[in-house]
Amino acid sequence: MRIPARLIAASSLTLIALAACTSKPHATTQSQQAASATQPSTNQLATTQPARVITRPPAVNTYHGVPVVDTYQWLENWEDPAVKSWSEAQNAKTREVLDNLPNVASIRERATQLLGMQSVSYYGFHNTNGRLFAMKREPGAQQDKLVWRSWPTDAIAERVLVDPLSIDSSGGTTIDWSIPSPDGSLLAVCMSKDGSEMGDVTIYDVASGQPREVIPRVNGGTAGGSLAWATDGSGFFYTRYPRAGEMPEADMNFYVQVYFHELGKPTSEDRFELGKGAPRIAEWMLDVKPDARGQQWVLASMQYGDGGEFDHFVRSPDQEGSPGTWTQVANIQSKWVQAALGDDGYVYAVSRANGAERGQVVRRKLGLSAMGDTQLIIPEFKDATFEIDFFDPAVFVISKDHILATMQTGGPSELRIFTKDGKAVKGPELFPVSAVAGTTPLEDGRILFSNVGFTQPLTWKLFDTRTGQTTVTSFGQSYPNLDLSQYEVRREFATSKDGTKVPVNIVMKRGTKLDGSAPLMLTGYGGYGVSESPRFSLRNIQLLEKGVIYALANIRGGGEYGEAWHRQGNLLNKQNVFDDFAACAQHLINNKYTSSNRLAIQGGSNGGLLMGSQIVQHPELYKCVVSHVGIYDMLRVELSPNGAFNITEFGTVTNPDQFKALYAYSPYHNVRENIKYPPVLFLTGANDPRVDPMQSRKMTAKLQEVGATALLRTSGNTGHGAGTPLSAQIEQQVDVMAWLFYHLNIN
Repeated sequence: MRIPARLIAASSLTLIALAACTSKPHATTQSQQAASATQPSTNQLATTQPARVITRPPAVNTYHGVPVVDTYQWLENWEDPAVKSWSEAQNAKTREVLDNLPNVASIRERATQLLGMQSVSYYGFHNTNGRLFAMKREPGAQQDKLVWRSWPTDAIAERVLVDPLSIDSSGGTTIDWSIPSPDGSLLAVCMSKDGSEMGDVTIYDVASGQPREVIPRVNGGTAGGSLAWATDGSGFFYTRYPRAGEMPEADMNFYVQVYFHELGKPTSEDRFELGKGAPRIAEWMLDVKPDARGQQWVLASMQYGDGGEFDHFVRSPDQEGSPGTWTQVANIQSKWVQAALGDDGYVYAVSRANGAERGQVVRRKLGLSAMGDTQLIIPEFKDATFEIDFFDPAVFVISKDHILATMQTGGPSELRIFTKDGKAVKGPELFPVSAVAGTTPLEDGRILFSNVGFTQPLTWKLFDTRTGQTTVTSFGQSYPNLDLSQYEVRREFATSKDGTKVPVNIVMKRGTKLDGSAPLMLTGYGGYGVSESPRFSLRNIQLLEKGVIYALANIRGGGEYGEAWHRQGNLLNKQNVFDDFAACAQHLINNKYTSSNRLAIQGGSNGGLLMGSQIVQHPELYKCVVSHVGIYDMLRVELSPNGAFNITEFGTVTNPDQFKALYAYSPYHNVRENIKYPPVLFLTGANDPRVDPMQSRKMTAKLQEVGATALLRTSGNTGHGAGTPLSAQIEQQVDVMAWLFYHLNIN
C-alpha cells in the first residue's frame, strides 16, 4: 500500500498541494474584501514589488575556464539572518498583493466549497488474508486516515486504524505509506511531519489499534523508503538512513542501506543485509514472496539516483538457521527497469535490453547464480509502452495466475493482463482518454484497480478474469452536485521545433468559441520518465467553470512513449522539453483556443524548471506564470542534498559538455535587462527535501532586479507538497486562482 510520494510531488499541478505563507489559514478581513472590490491596475501591481535587491557583492564561480557571476548566491544560506529577513519581506509583499486582488472573497468561498466537497474516496489498497487496508479521504478532513475492513465479506465493518489528527492536532503529520504483515494482524505505517518526508515507521496491532514499536529514519525525501515483511511475520526488511554519529551531517540523507528488524528487539540489534559499497545516491525498493514450497525469497532493487538505471539482487531462503545469501541477478547493462517476485519460483522484470525501448517482460528462475539467463515472456509492443515507476510496484504486478501491467499509450494508460507464459487476456472496460493505477489482485482472483479521466472522477473497478466482467465499486469519488457532462476532452498534436509530434490534452466547456478569446491554462512536466496521465481535479473545476480551458502537454522527458521519449528530453537533450512545451502553446494559439494575452502556464518541481525556461525563452507567449517548488539555477542545484540524485537526469557541471548545456538553458542565468517578462508567482516550502527553496529565492530576486513582476510565497511548515493539510491546500488554491483570474481578466 505504498503511496509513491516522489511521483505525487513530481506530477503536474493538478496534484501538487502547497501550504499558505503562514502556518494558519489566512482570514479575509472586511478591509481586504473592500479592497478586492476595486481591481488594481498593472502599474499598481508593479509598484508593490520590492526594489532591486542586490545587497551583497556578487560571487564568481569558474567552470571549465568560464567565469559565472552569481549575484544572489548569498540567498542560498538559510541560516543567514539577512536571508530570513529578505524572505519575510517577500512574504509580506506577496500577501499585500494577493490579498488585495479582485474577488478574493468569492474565490475563497468557491475554493473552500470545491476542495471541502472532496468526496469520500479510497486509495493505496492492500489486500491480505481477507483484510482490505486503504487510505480514506473524507470531505473537510485535514489529513487522510488509514482504515481496514474484511474483504470480500462484510464480517468486519470498516474501522479506523490510524488517524493522523489524533496524533497531531495541528494537521502537520501525514501518512507516507503503509504495509500490512502477511496475515494482516500487524501494519507498518510510515509517518512524517510538516512536509519533510523524513518518516519513522510505527508498527500497529490491527485488532487493538495500538502501536507496538517504532523504527526511526526509514523514509526520506531524497531516496524514498521501502519495507517488506518476512513471510512468517516475525519481522521485516527495511531501508535505513544513517543514524546520529554514523555519518557526517552532509551525508545523513544519503547512503541508505537495507536491514532486517525482528519484532520486539531493539533497532540497535537489527541485522545488516545489503548496501555496503552502494553509491551515495542509492534508492531501494523491497519485495518478499514465498515460492510454491513456502520458502522465502527477497528482491531488492536499487536505483542509481533518479536516472532510471538499476541493479537487482535476490536473497535466497534461510537454511538450517543460517541467513540466506544475496545474489545479483541483474545490473545496469541488463536494463531491468521494473521487477517483481512471483510465487512460482521466478523473478519477473520489464527489460529494455536488445533495443526494446518500450519494454518487454522477461523472467529468470530463482536460485541461478549467473546473470543474463532469462526467458522472454512478452515482447515489445508497437502501440504501447510499459509504465515504469520505481516507487510504485502497482504498475507491474505478478499475481497467482497473471502478469498485470500498466501500459502507457502516450499519456492515457490502460491495464493489460497476461498469463504467466505471456498470452494476452481480455482486459477491463475503461473510460475514454483515461488512466489506470493501484492494481491490486484479490484472493478470489479478481483485480481491483482505479480508473480516472479528465472529466471522470477517480473510480475503483473490479475486473474478473474468468468472466471478463468489469464492475464499479463504492470506493471511488462521486460529485452529484457537479455537472461534468458540460465539459469535453480533445487530444491533439503540436509540432515541435525539430518536427516531433507532441500530444496536448484539452479540456473545456462544450460550445466554447474557438476565436482566440478564451482564457487558457497550460501545464506540463517533462522529466525523469514520468508520464503525465489524465486525472480529475477539483482545482481545475474552479478554472473550467469560469470558462478557462485547461491543457496538459505530454512533452518529451516523460515516459509517455518509452525510454527514447525520456532520453530525448534529459541530459544534453533537455532543450527539447522546452521547445515541445512552447510548440504546444503555439499550437493552442494558432488553432484559436486562446491568444498569448489570455494564456497562463503553471508547473511544479521539474515542471517549475519548465516554467523558468518559458519565462526566459518565450516571454512573449504568456500572460502570466505560476511556478511551484521549481528548479532555476542549474549550475548549483547539484550542491543541494537531493540535487545529487538529479545528476543522472540533468547532468553535472563537472562534465564540460553537460555544463555547457546546463548553462545555456538555466533560467536563473538567462534573465536579461530590457525584456518584458510575464508576471510570475513563485511558491515554495521551507521544509522541501527535494528542491532547495533557495532556488525560488534566487529566481525571484533576479527577476525583480530587472524590473519584472515576481512574487515569492514561502510556506514555513511545508515541503515539496506531499502531506499538506486541507486548510493550507485551500489557501494555496485561493492565491493561485486570484493570481490567474486577475491576469486573465476573469471576474
